[in-house]
Amino acid sequence: MRGVAQMLEQDRYCIDILHQIQAVKAALAKVEDQVLADHAASCVNEAIASGDPLAQRKKFAELVDLFGKVKR
Repeated sequence: MRGVAQMLEQDRYCIDILHQIQAVKAALAKVEDQVLADHAASCVNEAIASGDPLAQRKKFAELVDLFGKVKR
C-alpha cells in the first residue's frame, strides 16, 4: 500500500497505479483464501468434531457474517 501511496505522491501514470492496485488486490485475495482454508481446517473442523451444537452454530454464524459483509 505504501508503494501505491508513493506512486500517487509522485503523480505517476494512472494506468501504472491501477496495475499496482490490481496486484495488491490479487495478493490479498490469495492470503484471504489461505486464511479461510486454514480456518475451515482448524477452527470449523474442531467445532464439528466437538459435537457441541452451540460451537458449531457459532462458527457457522461467523462465516455467514463474513460472507454477508463481502456482498455489501
